[in-house]
Amino acid sequence: MSARDGALARRHSWRNVESQAIEIGGAGLVVRHLASDGEAEICARIMATSEPWLTLRRSYDAALEAVRDATREVYIAASEDTNEIVGFVILNMRGAFVGYIQSVAVREDWRGRGLGSQLIEFAEARIFRDVPNAFILVSSFNDRARSLYVRLGYQVVGELRDYIVPGHSEWLLRKSIAPLADWTTPRSPLAFDPRRASQ
Repeated sequence: MSARDGALARRHSWRNVESQAIEIGGAGLVVRHLASDGEAEICARIMATSEPWLTLRRSYDAALEAVRDATREVYIAASEDTNEIVGFVILNMRGAFVGYIQSVAVREDWRGRGLGSQLIEFAEARIFRDVPNAFILVSSFNDRARSLYVRLGYQVVGELRDYIVPGHSEWLLRKSIAPLADWTTPRSPLAFDPRRASQ
């Protein structure tokens, strides 16, 4: 393990999240946490060379910075046999929109097989362990992704005009399994206590 990989492992407290085996068209994959800087570089190449990030002008360096961000949880989909990375998902479990699916990327030759749906389902399972809402942004020009998210139960909650690049909006979508005021987890009695809000 390189020094950078060791630092990456120490920064990510979420590494105890289990992996999940999935099958796509007869191919066995494992969704697991990002394990090395080399894997981060592969993810950044997938992102920087495909839509919507090309239109959004996301460079390789910016993509690598997003994948390496210690405040995010990054999970990759890799071949069970070869460990080849074919997709990944980045989650933000901090801040105002806890449960934000920041990025879902699938290598071009793996698109249209259901891997994006599987990665989102994995992300939702992780999110819904802690909070009752999952959020995702989709670019106005990315009709295919928006249709997928709606099919998976997401609802549009707002439009951010010219948010990333001029001439294109980002649509904020949300999927909820419970009102925040009613949500409890094994770690805390109520995620949101309405009594504290009224004080």
